[in-house]
Amino acid sequence: MTTDAVLYQEAGGVVRLTINRQADRNPLSTEVIGLLRDGLRRAQSSPDVRAIVLTGAGERTFCAGGDLKPGAKSFVFDYTDPGTHFARLLNAATECTIPMVARVNGHCMAGGMGLLGMCDMAVASSSAIFGLPEVKIGLFPMQVDALLQRLIPRRKLIEMSLTGEPIDAPEALAIGLINYHVPAAELDAKVDWLLARLLDKSPTAIRRGKHAMESISDMTLPQAVAYMATQLGTLALTEDAREGLSAFNEKRAPKWPGR
Repeated sequence: MTTDAVLYQEAGGVVRLTINRQADRNPLSTEVIGLLRDGLRRAQSSPDVRAIVLTGAGERTFCAGGDLKPGAKSFVFDYTDPGTHFARLLNAATECTIPMVARVNGHCMAGGMGLLGMCDMAVASSSAIFGLPEVKIGLFPMQVDALLQRLIPRRKLIEMSLTGEPIDAPEALAIGLINYHVPAAELDAKVDWLLARLLDKSPTAIRRGKHAMESISDMTLPQAVAYMATQLGTLALTEDAREGLSAFNEKRAPKWPGR
């Protein structure tokens, strides 16, 4: 990428997208949103990428939400356009078949909660704070709640949205918003531990499986069961499935072709 507002780093099958505006608490400007979306598309297009980690620079803030500085135009919309930059980012994340892990290194607020919600898993620092403070400035987490309603129990989401009051990492874990929280000094080790549990599995099974799970999210149970039956039949035809079965019977570690 040609800007430092979002860093794109790829190594060992993992892409790390870092919002690099630490001095401003890693806010979501139009530029940052566009670069995150471009980063997801770039990662998705590479057969070598096995996981994506999303984080913020520094040790205090994951993402503070929309950029509220004068002239930032974070909440200026073109009403002839049925979408928004942020909505397009959330849609790109939903369509991404690569596992996404949020590395929550600090405060996660407002639009930052949307970034957290668009990831498949999340590891947070035990000192992280999570909140939807939009009502405090006369706004509401409209697009963010569209994602969070799939993660947070309804009454808790309503409380957070209507009061704007934050919760800490232990409560975020208790309501299913994050997978783990650890002391800040152990954050990277825990993220790497989770990545290791992904990287040794079939990339084909993970990509197709993630796509299938998203597809059935709004189906009835009979529809979901029927759809998943066809998906399993298709997956069984892949080279990864053949390799996995061979490795199991030969009592060896599989060498995934990724096809």
